[in-house]
Amino acid sequence: MTRTADQHVVIVGAGFSGIAMGVELGRDGVPYTILDRSSDLGGVWHHNTYPGAACDIPSALYSFSYAPRGDWTHPCSPHDEIQGYLRDCADRFGVTPNLRLGVEVADATFDDATTRWTVTTADGDAIDASAVVLACGQLSRPAWPRIPGIERFAGHSFHSAEWDHEHDLGGERIAVIGTGASAVQFVPPIAEEAGRLHVFQRSPSYMLPRRNRPYAGWARTAIDRVPGLQRLRRGWIYAFCETLTFGLTSAPPIAAALKAFSLGFLRRSVRDPGLRAKLTPDYAIGCKRILFSSKFYPALQRPNVELVTDGIREITATGIVTDDGTEREVDTIVFGTGFKSQQFVLPMSVRGAGGRDLQDGWAGGAEAHHGMTVAGFPNLFVLYGPNTNLSVGSIVVMIEAQAAYVRRALALVRSRGIDALDVRPEVQAASNAALQRDFEGSVWTGCSSWYRNASGRVVSNWPHRMREYQRLVADVRPEEFREVRATGVAERKPAGVAD
Repeated sequence: MTRTADQHVVIVGAGFSGIAMGVELGRDGVPYTILDRSSDLGGVWHHNTYPGAACDIPSALYSFSYAPRGDWTHPCSPHDEIQGYLRDCADRFGVTPNLRLGVEVADATFDDATTRWTVTTADGDAIDASAVVLACGQLSRPAWPRIPGIERFAGHSFHSAEWDHEHDLGGERIAVIGTGASAVQFVPPIAEEAGRLHVFQRSPSYMLPRRNRPYAGWARTAIDRVPGLQRLRRGWIYAFCETLTFGLTSAPPIAAALKAFSLGFLRRSVRDPGLRAKLTPDYAIGCKRILFSSKFYPALQRPNVELVTDGIREITATGIVTDDGTEREVDTIVFGTGFKSQQFVLPMSVRGAGGRDLQDGWAGGAEAHHGMTVAGFPNLFVLYGPNTNLSVGSIVVMIEAQAAYVRRALALVRSRGIDALDVRPEVQAASNAALQRDFEGSVWTGCSSWYRNASGRVVSNWPHRMREYQRLVADVRPEEFREVRATGVAERKPAGVAD
């Protein structure tokens, strides 16, 4: 007896990935529940509410292809509009009734005898599921730095992903630790109100301008009313991102031109040679995330702002001491230190067939076939998982392709009259070996970044263009999977394969 008529999918996470998965399952009439620990949907767009929070990819592409929006106020939309867009999509596609918010998932366990998953919440509730989709993403858990004395600081401190809007920064002595994608957005507005601002930089980033001026009224009217204009705009941005990725991976002249443009932007923006030297990267462009801002460089040149590039020795009760022995006394520390990008499912426990633990299997670095399926974990799917992040492009494009792939995989389960699919270990090993070979000698292996783990293996990024990933996951290949039934594993030979 199969469970194909009893499909119920549990989705963990209510950001772009979770909403996209809900939309896809709704197309096939598959019942599902979305669990999220937060009080509202949105994922990173619920948690990251720091001043200046906005997307750094134009919204025409940072959105679902099947749900275009013609009334964005800016090319790169601010936080509230993006979260509002997700709410609108959830309502429009019938996802909202399936949300259970404020629910932390503690454990997901597969039962070999029944081929079912049991998802247990932190409150002890147990939910039965035929499949589990982990839509937690790579940027969901804030990363706090390991700095000696961090617990001794007597002032106020918080992480940028947990912004304390009740705390007034006006006139304060503020330290910002980190100069990544979040910091380049929130440093300019807080520089305007700080009495003194110290920005601690570990390494500089390549920067490209982003003026992001509001759309003129006529432009918004045209986008909203001219047939095909929105699709044309999305297509142009897609092609531009693909060209940049092609340059970083396969066309050195394009990469060289992009680097020259970025350094030229730095020269035009920062006149002081000493400050400019501190902001000049010493690695290949694309090795770390390329940042976009037309306000960050001017903010660093304000008379009340200091860029600090000396290493941090310790944090004291009153401030921060750098390696040269200088202590800067501050009232507030803002940690712009990013996320635990390689802890894809922690602190959740995930146990598959035979009780195997997902984190044990990923001890040497997370890996999954096409970034989505893991051998030994039947009917478990990961969205925005290992090796699916992008250096240039829209992660929403990748998520949309992945959610459609999962929908097709579950449709295959139904059509074959089985209970689950389990990717073959040799298929996963071969696809990941090929993936890592593609990274050899690439731009991503030329420096230390959050794309790589402690051993140097690239575990976050996809090494090619968006188009190539979309083509790769356009079909589910049955021969790549074991067919799982409640009585065990049945090795059904694919068509064309001899005994």
